Amino acid sequence: MIDAEQTYFQPAISRITMELMRKYNREKAIIFNTYQCYLKRADMNVLLDLEQAERQNFYFGAKLVRGAYLEQERMRAATVGYDDPTLPSYESTNFIYERTLTECLRTIKRRGGQKVAVMVASHNEDTVRFTVNKMKELGLGPKDRVVCFGQLLGMCDQVSFPLGQAGYSVYKYVPYGPVEEVLPYLSRRAQENSGILKKVRKERRLLWKELKRRILKGQLFYTPKGNYEPV
Repeated sequence: MIDAEQTYFQPAISRITMELMRKYNREKAIIFNTYQCYLKRADMNVLLDLEQAERQNFYFGAKLVRGAYLEQERMRAATVGYDDPTLPSYESTNFIYERTLTECLRTIKRRGGQKVAVMVASHNEDTVRFTVNKMKELGLGPKDRVVCFGQLLGMCDQVSFPLGQAGYSVYKYVPYGPVEEVLPYLSRRAQENSGILKKVRKERRLLWKELKRRILKGQLFYTPKGNYEPV
């Protein structure tokens, strides 16, 4: 999973990542490139890389994120004097994210097998819901193992757990390292998820509701079983 950086580094990173895919993604998608959908060219970059993977016959892996360097990108563009590479609003970013994801899912359906794999790296419940509904619309299921979800450990568990119980692959990742390096990363995640405090309150409310239910029903230790809707 090769992470994305600022646009003035990203072309070199993407080129190296695609070369790694061409070399190692011969039997399945092992190497994934990250695409930041707050960039104006995000959907075009994904389309070009999908076309290259199909033309050169290797497996393609994409991790879709909204992006983490909005303020840096805009400040540098204004300082140096070039066009701002980022989209103007959160709504336009959502539009590009969903359009890019849809194109990946349609390519999965068209090519068949597991030639394309996508990680939806998002804490946004609407994005998760859109993904699940679009998969159903295209006849793709969790057992196809072509779409997975990624979230930070401790964030959006009310989304992660039902997804896992419904059969989807969900990855919870943990940033680690020196405090002075980890804190800037976490601060960017907080900026990405501007409604983080609202989500935390919602999670806490759901946890208390479940805890009360278990206490009242004598099911303090409880393993859910059955067929679940992921969202």
